[in-house]
Amino acid sequence: MSPSPDAGRELSWRGMILGALITLVFTASNVYLGLKIGLTFASSIPATVISMVVLRALGRSTILENNMVQTQASAAGTLSCVFAAVPALLLVGYWQSFPFWQTMLISAAGGMTGVLFTIPLRRALVTQSALPYPEGVACAEILRASSPEGDARSVRALATGGILAALMTFCSSGLRLFSDGFGASFSLGSAVFRFQSGYSLALLGTGYLVGIGGGIAMLLGVVVGWGAAVPWLTAITPNSAHLAPTAFATSLWLHKVRFLGAGTIAVAAIWTLFTLLGPVARGLKEALSVTHRASGSPLDQDLPPRVILGLGVLLAAILTVLFVVFLWPVVPHDSGLIVAVVLGIAACSLLGFLVASACGYMAGIIGSSSSPISGISIIAIILICTAMLGLESFHLLPEAFSADQQRIAIAFSLFVLTALTASAAISNDNLQDLKTGQLVGASPWKQEVALLIGCLVGAVVIPPILNILYQAYGFVGALPHPGMDPARALAAPQPALMAAIAQGILLHQLDWEMILIGAGLGVILIVADRLLRFRQLALPPLAVGMGIYLPADVSVTIAIGSAVGWILTRRYPASAPKEDSTGTMIASGFIVGESLMGVALAAISGFSGHTDALAISMLPESVTTLLGALAFLGIIGWFIRRVGQNPT
Repeated sequence: MSPSPDAGRELSWRGMILGALITLVFTASNVYLGLKIGLTFASSIPATVISMVVLRALGRSTILENNMVQTQASAAGTLSCVFAAVPALLLVGYWQSFPFWQTMLISAAGGMTGVLFTIPLRRALVTQSALPYPEGVACAEILRASSPEGDARSVRALATGGILAALMTFCSSGLRLFSDGFGASFSLGSAVFRFQSGYSLALLGTGYLVGIGGGIAMLLGVVVGWGAAVPWLTAITPNSAHLAPTAFATSLWLHKVRFLGAGTIAVAAIWTLFTLLGPVARGLKEALSVTHRASGSPLDQDLPPRVILGLGVLLAAILTVLFVVFLWPVVPHDSGLIVAVVLGIAACSLLGFLVASACGYMAGIIGSSSSPISGISIIAIILICTAMLGLESFHLLPEAFSADQQRIAIAFSLFVLTALTASAAISNDNLQDLKTGQLVGASPWKQEVALLIGCLVGAVVIPPILNILYQAYGFVGALPHPGMDPARALAAPQPALMAAIAQGILLHQLDWEMILIGAGLGVILIVADRLLRFRQLALPPLAVGMGIYLPADVSVTIAIGSAVGWILTRRYPASAPKEDSTGTMIASGFIVGESLMGVALAAISGFSGHTDALAISMLPESVTTLLGALAFLGIIGWFIRRVGQNPT
């Protein structure tokens, strides 16, 4: 039962201070991991647990105050996703360091814009939607279990799942006794086929909460990517680098097939937004309605309309000033400058709302951790650069955008992309937080305040962290600086990809074939989904696109989890995933345990400078793969038996 909106302290000073302190750790960790290996961890669940422990020690804590702390801290930790865009300005040689005010303000303005976008999206995608939001549900279960009213059985189920996932992650990612997945390849002629699956219990739990429809759609994406596209490309593409078949197939998936997935995601995202126009329009009308705010429930009230409009105007003004300051020293002060700035504002508003909607919807399907924000960023940079080419053909942009190998145009597109990435990342995470708030009875407008504070605090932390990492390690592809050790340089894979795409489009060197094929596939999937709905079935096109774009082991593991949930529901109808079922609690525990252990291992890697600091295994790869498989299958068997014995 959800607490009432006046169930004690909610948005408090001590909570905001604690959220800011948690922000420092999570933002630093995520920026470092993102630049080193291209991956980050979702911060909502670790923030929830840390908040719960600290506030309980301080005394008189409430479930709603805990929720506000995790809301603020997770927003700030998520804002670190700007690491995927802003370092690209160093890689293209436009910046030599990260100017504090420009980096801080573009991150804050982009993130806060994402918060404003989530206000109408909350009504369309959370309040009036049946999307599962696996991480939002997991956070709510943690908060409920920690409250005085928490059911002892639910606490035990959550804790058991968490301990198992933490041990599994420690043995695989820490000690390296277990492999974290397996893969098998074979060839038919020159065509290479590969099957992969992971042993992640967090993804297994995510799949259980997602349901069979999303799992099948993602599995279909894997079949399209690895069962059709990769074999076809390996058969027709010369292996000029003489790579091993598996490495060759992986390279083609990374540089070709993922763009097919990005094209599918782009079309599916536009279609998804089109289908949401009605609910989003109603949500926007209600959010800006003074009458609705006065007569509505306290648990359905957003920020006051004047605050929303005033903040929107302020953020637009900040972005305008940032774009002018960015271009002022390098382009003539004429109409071309105005057109470029207007393009940037239009991208942050119109395109920003599109990417926010897509990311929010994807997070609702499979959770924030697995949502392919980099795929949305690819779509965004393609659209920005394509718009620049169109304006340039009519001679509307500054002449400097056409000269010097378009270095200024490339840099400006990446600067705009930074704001869009911040907006997309925040929307991706915030709707999970708002789902958690809905489940525990939080006040939406107070959560929105916490989200805005989180964006501001995270933005203040990001520039110094980026500068420290650049001075300490350097980035692969950036100009070396005195004392830099190239062997320790951070790979910065996402910024390198964004820079390469911007350069490829504006220098007319990008291969559009796979993107256009993916877009065509997206149209076919939309038609198929509409036809299936006449038979009470569904094939979400966006989930299929994610299955193509994400690594196969992620999608397959989620599909396995959804299959486990389907089997349990068929055999034990009372076990169908719902808020307080045993299966939901254990699945949430899987997500919690792996997330917390992931944070701990990330911290150890950061302090030691090595990703394998705890590795002790001397076993051959075949043995660690077998041990991982046995542990994974054993836990699945235990999960099915436990839920079957006590489904509710």
